Amino acid sequence: MTESTIAKLAAQDQAPLTAPYVAPDRAYDEAFSETRQPRLPWQPVMSAVHQLGTEGMQDRHLRAQRILRDDGATYNLKSDPLSPNVWSLDIIPNVIDKSEWLNLETALKQRAHLFDLIYKDLYGEQRLLKEGVLPSEIVFSHPGFLRQCHGMHWPSETALTFHAVDLVRDQSGQFIATGDRTQAPSGAGYALENRTVVSRVLPSLFRDSQTMRLAGFFQTVRETLSQLASDLTDSPRIVVLTPGAYSSTYFEQAYLANHLGYPLVQGGDLTVRNGKVWMKSLNGLSRVDVILRRVEDAYCDQAELRSDSTLGVPGLLEVARQGNVIIANPLGTGLLETPALLAFLPQISQTLLDEPLLLPSVTSYWCGEQEHLAYVLNNLHQLIIKPAFRSIDNKSIYCHQLDEKALSEVRAKILADPVAYVAQDYIPGSVTPVWDNGEMLARPCILRTFSVANESGYCVMPGGLSRVAESTAEAIVSKNLSGSRSKDMWVLSDTTETDIDVPLDNLPISQAQVANLPSRVIENLFWFGRYAERAEMSLRLMRTIFKQLNGIDHFPIESREVLLGAMSEISGSQPGFIEQPELLMQPNDELAALVSDGQRVGSIKSNLQLMLACAEQVKEMLSADTRIILNELRDHIHSVDRAYVNGLPAVPEESLDGLVTSLLAISGLNHESMLRGMDWMFQEIGRRTERALLTANLLKTTLSKPLPSLQQQQVLESVLLSVEALISFRRRYRTRARVSYGLDLLMIDRSNPRSLIYQVDQLRKYLEELPQSDQVSLGLSREKRLIIKSLNDIQLADLESLAQIEESTQTRAQLTELMGQVIEQLEQLTTIISDKYFDHTAGPQQLIKAKWKNNV
Repeated sequence: MTESTIAKLAAQDQAPLTAPYVAPDRAYDEAFSETRQPRLPWQPVMSAVHQLGTEGMQDRHLRAQRILRDDGATYNLKSDPLSPNVWSLDIIPNVIDKSEWLNLETALKQRAHLFDLIYKDLYGEQRLLKEGVLPSEIVFSHPGFLRQCHGMHWPSETALTFHAVDLVRDQSGQFIATGDRTQAPSGAGYALENRTVVSRVLPSLFRDSQTMRLAGFFQTVRETLSQLASDLTDSPRIVVLTPGAYSSTYFEQAYLANHLGYPLVQGGDLTVRNGKVWMKSLNGLSRVDVILRRVEDAYCDQAELRSDSTLGVPGLLEVARQGNVIIANPLGTGLLETPALLAFLPQISQTLLDEPLLLPSVTSYWCGEQEHLAYVLNNLHQLIIKPAFRSIDNKSIYCHQLDEKALSEVRAKILADPVAYVAQDYIPGSVTPVWDNGEMLARPCILRTFSVANESGYCVMPGGLSRVAESTAEAIVSKNLSGSRSKDMWVLSDTTETDIDVPLDNLPISQAQVANLPSRVIENLFWFGRYAERAEMSLRLMRTIFKQLNGIDHFPIESREVLLGAMSEISGSQPGFIEQPELLMQPNDELAALVSDGQRVGSIKSNLQLMLACAEQVKEMLSADTRIILNELRDHIHSVDRAYVNGLPAVPEESLDGLVTSLLAISGLNHESMLRGMDWMFQEIGRRTERALLTANLLKTTLSKPLPSLQQQQVLESVLLSVEALISFRRRYRTRARVSYGLDLLMIDRSNPRSLIYQVDQLRKYLEELPQSDQVSLGLSREKRLIIKSLNDIQLADLESLAQIEESTQTRAQLTELMGQVIEQLEQLTTIISDKYFDHTAGPQQLIKAKWKNNV
C-alpha cells in the first residue's frame, strides 16, 4: 500500500488514534508502536474501526457470525447435530506490509524445501543419521517413523506437497517458528473462509487496502495436484480423504473439496483392487489417481499400519509404494512434526542446503542429550515441556505457571524417559487488537502460514490463519485450532493485483458430464429424505390432534382413540396410546414426549436430529440456501425445546408451525433448485417412499375401524387436514364425508401430490432413471415388479368395496389388507434399493489386535 493511499484513508477521520489498551509487558504489539500510535500498515484499519464506532463494529461482528453460521463453518462438531460449534472469527484483520512479508515468504520457502529434503533423506539415504547430524533415537523411537515407507516412490522432485508453520513474534518483532505441520496441515480452508467473511462485512476497507488475494494459492494447489499424476493419466481423478463428519475440521475438508472441485470421500468409499485404488460409486468402480488426505499417517492403512483404524483403506500403502496412487502429503510425514527436530534444524540446514536457516525456530532442547537434559533440569521453571512424540493425550506443560510440587513431578517424568521430551524457551508472543463485547482489547496471537509445492519450488499463501487467545492469561495451542478465535491475515500491497489467468482443463466431455458420487453420499441423501418426511408427517398429524383436542367442538372418545393411536403408529413410538388406554384421557405428557424427547425413537425431535446428522455427512453437497434453512430449523427446534420444558404449552400447535415451514422450505428448495442428478434422485426416492409408507399406514390406522357417523366424519376430516387436503375435499364433495370419497382423494387421485398413487407413480419414474447393472436380466427387475404391482393394486381397487364393513370382524378388512400389502411391497422395495445401490461392506476384520500383549 502506498503512503498516499494510507494518508487518504487516514484523513477520513482526524481524531487522534491511540491504543485503547496499555502496552503489553515484554511482548511485541502488532498494531501500535511504543508511542501507542498505530503502525503505518495499521492506520487505515484503526481509522475504519474508529469511524464505525461501537455500534457499527458490533453490527458487523454479529453479521460475520451470521455468515459463518449460514456457511456451516464449524469446528470441533459435537455429537449433537443441533448445536455445532460455529467457527470463531474476529473481524479486525491482522495486517503486514508487503516488504516485510516478502522477507518472511523467502524464509518460508526455504523452510518448506528443507523439510522436503529431510523427509526424503530419512526415508532414503539417511545421511543425517549416518553423519550424526540428527540422533537416531529421535527417528527410530518415534511411532511416526513408518519403516514401510522407506524407499517410497515420489512422482516429482518434491515429495512434501504441503507445509505449514506456526509462527510467533518475539519482543523485537522477529518471526519465530514454533512448530511445523506436515501430515495433513489444516487451516488453509478456514483462512479462505475468514477472508470471504471479512471482505463482506468490511468491503470498503478491504477494497481500498489493496490486500493480496488468496486465489492464486488455491489455483496452484489445483495445478500441483494435477501434475502429481501426470505420469499416470492426462485427466487424473483427485479425491479429498476425510476422517468423517465428526472430524473437528470437517467443515474445512468439505469447503476445500467444493472449492477445488474434488469429491470428498471417506475410507469406506475407497477400495484397493489389482494394485490400484478405486472409488465405489453408483456407476461402479472409478480409479483414483491422487488422494489429498486429511487422515493421519497411522490410520490410513489397516493392513500395514493401525489394524484398529476405521478411517483408512486396507492396502493403500502398497499401492502408493508401487506408484499407482499419489498421496499428498505422503505417508510417513508425521515424523517431521516432532519438536525434537527443531533443536537440530540449523545444523541440518547447513548439511542439506549448505546455507543458514533464514527463519529461526524457538530455542529447543532434546532431553535425550545429556547437555540438553542438564540445562532443562536447571532451568525448568522458565521452559515449556513438550512430548517428542505427539499424541492427543500428551499436552505441552508451561512450567512458569507451576508451583514447586508440580515442577518436581515434571522433573520426575523427564528423568523417567528423557528421550520422550523436548523443552523450549517460552516466548510470550505478540499481541493484536480484537473486538470483544463492544470494545477493542489486546490478545496474544499466533500465525499459521501455508506453502504448496510448485514447478519452481514452493508457493506461499499471501496471508494465513491468525489465531488469538480468549484472554491474556491463556496460551494458544498450536497443535489444533480449538480454544481460540481466528483472524484474517492481510498482506498489504503497494500495487493493484491483476486478475489470475486460470488455465482451461482439457477434461473429456464424458467425464465432465458424469458426477460420480460415492455410495455413502447417496445413502445419506436417501435417508435425509426419509427422515424429513417422517418428521413432517408426524408434525402435521400432531398439529391436527392439538387442534381437535383444543377445538371448540366436542371430540368424542372414539375419535380421540383413533387419532392418538394413529400418532403412536405413525411415529413408531410404541406402545404409546395403542396399549395404554389410560393415556387417552390424559394424553398431554405422552404428546409432549413425542414432540420434544430427542432420546425417544420415533419422536419428532429424534427424526429431525437424524435428518440433520445425515445432512452433516453430506455437507459438501448442500447449497448455501439449504444450509441457511437447516440453521433456521435448528433455531425452531431450540424454540420448541424451550416451549416444552415444562410439558405441553398452552397453545402447542403454534410452536410447531416453524418446524413445518422449514421442512417445506427444504423440500421446495430441493425441488426447484437442485440439478436432477443422482443426488436429487435418491433424496426424492427416499422422500416418496417414506410418504407412501406413511400415507398407507395412516389410511390403515384411521379408516379401517368403523365409527358412528359424527366420529367417522371427525376422523376423516382430521386425516384430510393433516395432509392439506380438507379444503379440496369440501369443494369437491361438499359436506358428504363418506370414507370412499376420502379414499378417492387420498388413494387414487393423481392430481393430489400427497395421494398414495402419486407417490408410487413417481417412484416408478425414478426407478427407470437409476443406473442398471451390466448383468443381463430376464424380464423386469425385482424392484420394478414390486412397484408395478403396488401401482396396479391401488389402481384396481374398488373404493366402495374398501369402504364396506365386514360383518364378522366389524372392520374394513379389504382396506386393511390392501394397505398392509402395499406397505409390505414398499418395504421390500427399500431393502432392494439399499442392497443394490448402497455400500454395506463390513470393515476389515482384525486377525491380531494391535494392543494384544505377548504372554510367553
